[in-house]
Amino acid sequence: SEYNHGAKKSLGHVTVVIVGGTGDLARKYLWQGFFQLYADQVGKGHTFSFYGGALSTTEKGTPLLFDILKELACPAELSVERCALVKDQFLHLSKYHQLKTTEDYENLSQQIKQQLGQEGIIEAGRLFYLSVPAFAYADIAEKINNTCRPPSEAWLRVVLEKPFGHNLYSAQALDKKLSGQLKEEEMYRIDHYLGKQVVSKILPFRKENKKLLDPIWNKHHIERIEIVLKETLDAKGRIQFYDQYGVIRDVLQNHLTEVMTLMLMNLPANLSNSEEILQNKLNFLASLQHVDNSNAVVGQYQAYNGEVQEELNKTKDYFSLTPTFAGVVIHVDNAQYEGIPIFMTSGKALDERVSYARVLFKSNVFCVQDPNNVQCKSKQIIFYLGHGTLQYPAILLSKNLFKPELVSSGDWKEVTEYKDVNVLGLPLSDYYIQSPVTPREAYCELISHVFFGRKDSFISAEGLLASWEFWTPLLEGLSRVFPRVYPGGVDNGNLLNFQLKGHQVAFSHEAVVNVINPGAEDNFQVMQGKYRSSEMVSAWAQELVERLASDLLLAAEEAIREEGQFHLALSGGSSPVALLRALALNLYTFPWRNTHIWQVDERCVPHTESGSNFRSIHDLLLQHIRIPYFNIHPMPVHLTQRLCVEEDGGPTLYEKEIKKHVNGSSFHYILLGVGQDGHTASLFQDTKLENDEENLVILTESPNKPHQRMSLTFTAINRARRVGVLIMGKSKHELVSQLSRIKGESSKYPITKVQPKSGTLIWYIDYDALLG
Repeated sequence: SEYNHGAKKSLGHVTVVIVGGTGDLARKYLWQGFFQLYADQVGKGHTFSFYGGALSTTEKGTPLLFDILKELACPAELSVERCALVKDQFLHLSKYHQLKTTEDYENLSQQIKQQLGQEGIIEAGRLFYLSVPAFAYADIAEKINNTCRPPSEAWLRVVLEKPFGHNLYSAQALDKKLSGQLKEEEMYRIDHYLGKQVVSKILPFRKENKKLLDPIWNKHHIERIEIVLKETLDAKGRIQFYDQYGVIRDVLQNHLTEVMTLMLMNLPANLSNSEEILQNKLNFLASLQHVDNSNAVVGQYQAYNGEVQEELNKTKDYFSLTPTFAGVVIHVDNAQYEGIPIFMTSGKALDERVSYARVLFKSNVFCVQDPNNVQCKSKQIIFYLGHGTLQYPAILLSKNLFKPELVSSGDWKEVTEYKDVNVLGLPLSDYYIQSPVTPREAYCELISHVFFGRKDSFISAEGLLASWEFWTPLLEGLSRVFPRVYPGGVDNGNLLNFQLKGHQVAFSHEAVVNVINPGAEDNFQVMQGKYRSSEMVSAWAQELVERLASDLLLAAEEAIREEGQFHLALSGGSSPVALLRALALNLYTFPWRNTHIWQVDERCVPHTESGSNFRSIHDLLLQHIRIPYFNIHPMPVHLTQRLCVEEDGGPTLYEKEIKKHVNGSSFHYILLGVGQDGHTASLFQDTKLENDEENLVILTESPNKPHQRMSLTFTAINRARRVGVLIMGKSKHELVSQLSRIKGESSKYPITKVQPKSGTLIWYIDYDALLG
């Protein structure tokens, strides 16, 4: 029988079904991968049959499938004669099957049973490869689950291609649908980067060289890490897909995040323990610092918008904000890596095609002479994934580090003949280089891993959601950002270079053409004026925040001269975010050592949760500066394992702390924002304050979730030496106009009750809020 041809003791029959078996991916990679698998496994005990399934009828689909199969290339290790024989068998075992309706899947299942019944062979497993758009996954999974499962003693493996959602919420929804039909161990989510030979050897390389890497794999020795995927191709022909996703979803959230994780996660004790590897990956992703717009730059190649208009039938005035280039700098929040910038970048229509991950080490050598000696040059380890000047995948280690162990004997070799090229600043002769003996396509590797049930080469549901949780806030923030337009190819010059300033990322060079709002920002400098009979400073957002930061510095220096310390109380909400970032950049100029940081208000949630005001003060400011632990005063909303319960006396505790440290309970500076409803701190329109004349701190109720809050009272606010009110953004324009018309106090707008008794009140209002 064809199924038993050349078989030793039968290990059972495996049925492979490629759904979307005549599509682009199947034609380019998948059939070649399954042919390679068959060539590797023939005669080793399993028997096979292969089905290409698609929506077309059998008459239409069969010739399409066989056109693909005839073009299959011979695996390098087979002789021409052997290959002809194996290929002939493979074609013999492959057939087309229409897969559209539930009945089609039922028929397929019947056909498999019947065939195996006649042959008297037991079924080992069924492998479905879903090479179809993601919106079809749930429906196909349901059909497989209901009609096409193998008998219970055989395995079922279903391979899924990205995209797995386009943000955290859609990924969760897709996961929920799929997990209703398939068990997690039956799903193999593919990231083809994990099949690349160099990527699959990152952990083994770290393990083999652990003794020598351990002492230097940390913030004291690593200067920076770069993870790069540059493409010369554009998105033409793929716009339908690409315009919904963009570069970050297409490659950073998956491929490049996986590479970063493998480089920096804790090494598992056992490299073949999938569960331990997964847990370590999750721990690493959880340790990443939050990223948002201030940590990224985006670009779009010039011809892209025209391609969008053409392929999506949009009018000439349509503008897509989808980025085709992104540069992001990521930081890790743990003792081993804190402070090391991870530059992650990818783009289309760039000057070259290359992909690598590079660890650049700090130089601790001073060369008195002969600066060209390798000891005086960059120390680096490069995981080179291919293309570029080198053209082949390899792991390179500069000779001024150490001679590494070979990552895997047998299928990897040391390269000793050097082409006359430079890789990232060093000639090849300055590196120890190891490379795979036989290059293998990523899909071939991964298909073989599915066959052997090796889950560590695939994306788990938890890992997927953890990655989306990290990237989604940035994607949401960028959805309204205009990407910088670049010409494409070599002409990009230095237009896309980006740099790190503190923790903020910006393009290094001004764009010659300012596409958005040209010139408007140059017409106004910082303006002084009056607002509600107090002093007002107004400017564009960035200048305004810089002015406020410098006013704070002056106030701090004055307070410290007079009293030895500066007591600053910060509000929650969205307005102070930009200020906290600006303050975090003043690492060395601001007198943090003598500054005490207090809270104006807090939500009744644990301080570790993202909704907590203290958490945002911590993430945006405290973790970047050196301030004594004793000078930080979070509001005690979480006592006796419960939140803001009257009997726990949180407000009284905070009040005592204020009285203990702050002279006359009079803060040097209180920074407030204003909500669109006119509330400030957590003092709302209907907050009852009559009985709280004397209290400095109270519990309040917000109309918005989380409802419970703790807040300074107007008594405390109005005792301050200086109060700054920061109002930013077009959405506040209406409020600013309303407030300017109100004389004195209005119970409808709590902010009007801010009237420092002997201190000064200054309004900081940006032009968007002022002019609308």
